[in-house]
Amino acid sequence: MEKVKEALGTKKTKRFTTILLFVALIGWVVFRFAAVAEENSRHVFNASRVAIEHGTPVHAITVERKDGVLREPVSVKNNRALVSGARASKLRPGQKIGDGKIVSVSSNIDWDSGMHVVRTSGVSDGLQYAQYSATGYFVPVYAVLDNTVMVVDNGVASARTVTVSQQDSENAYITNGLRDGDIVILSHVDQGQRVQVVK
Repeated sequence: MEKVKEALGTKKTKRFTTILLFVALIGWVVFRFAAVAEENSRHVFNASRVAIEHGTPVHAITVERKDGVLREPVSVKNNRALVSGARASKLRPGQKIGDGKIVSVSSNIDWDSGMHVVRTSGVSDGLQYAQYSATGYFVPVYAVLDNTVMVVDNGVASARTVTVSQQDSENAYITNGLRDGDIVILSHVDQGQRVQVVK
């Protein structure tokens, strides 16, 4: 037993053990690189490779000119509502709201509340929605950034400047900048990025 301990304790044995461990480590690294290369050569899903070869997968809609309705929430009490200046600009006399209609929208601020007064007729108390009907292009508001939407142009994301006439919490009504058949991208992409529309 003592001879075995002496043999294991020699410099030659220690050097051999170190070299053996080093060779084993190099062999494992080479094996892992070979395994990764084999996976890549097979058609295992790789998001980066798919984006380079086919384009980044994106959600999109094909737009067509159509009739649509935007809804602006208004809290009504006794056929009267108070709204901010920005919201007052979205409301018009004769506009349908709840079961009734808007009679007038004051252009001046009510000094007691600091808001614009909207008078209605035939409208129940509570939260109601003023409806704005129009014909044009309607896209989700999150697809519009600084009056720009991204459209698919020959498989590439292209920025398009648009005119947003009105919008509510969900949709933007676009009057200029889109044509029937344009594919508006709903996902976040950069200008010039290759894209693939997810069905």
